[in-house]
Amino acid sequence: MLTKHLEFSSAQLLSKPTLSLSIRALRGEDDYIDRLKAHDEGAFETMVRRHGARMLATARKLLGNEHDARDALQQAFISAFRSIAGFNADATLSTWLHRIVVNAALMQLRARRRRPELLIEDLLPRFDDAGRWVDESDQTGWGDMHPVHRRETRQMVRRCIDQLPESYRAVLLLREIEDLDIVEVATTLETSPNAIKIRVHRARQALKSLIEREQSVA
Repeated sequence: MLTKHLEFSSAQLLSKPTLSLSIRALRGEDDYIDRLKAHDEGAFETMVRRHGARMLATARKLLGNEHDARDALQQAFISAFRSIAGFNADATLSTWLHRIVVNAALMQLRARRRRPELLIEDLLPRFDDAGRWVDESDQTGWGDMHPVHRRETRQMVRRCIDQLPESYRAVLLLREIEDLDIVEVATTLETSPNAIKIRVHRARQALKSLIEREQSVA
């Protein structure tokens, strides 16, 4: 019964919601949630139509290709279907689903072994005995370093990100590509904000080294 609704087409995902965001629709939101918790097929189909396109876009940004993104989306909807009874409205349904699809995408990333991961220590800046950065030729920040609006640069940056160890790749994708704040990333990865700040800083440094390596051989 569930798989029937997971065989969605692009047209379904891009179609406009059948329920408008009118006051009447908002008043029926509690009923809609109750129907979801009762595993009502119609309510589940409405959820796919309302949120599928945005969830797929999130999965695409994190995974970088359509096939893996759709696999993650399917797993996210399966997880949502199975765990909807625990939804307590502390967050909106949209936020709750966003967390689920992000986690599904991260699971896909952990399973990937298409490119070898590099040791983070080999990519971090080196310092001399006086504490100075050995390579001072370019210490610009992430925002100034590369014109990521250019398609070829985005592709190159993505290739470099995919070479990072999984824990660093995940924080960088969530922080820089999915644009979550530090607390949101920490909540998603179930760790402290301070640990995420350190990991993001190290991931940016490592990414800078990888980008410089690729540019040097271009």
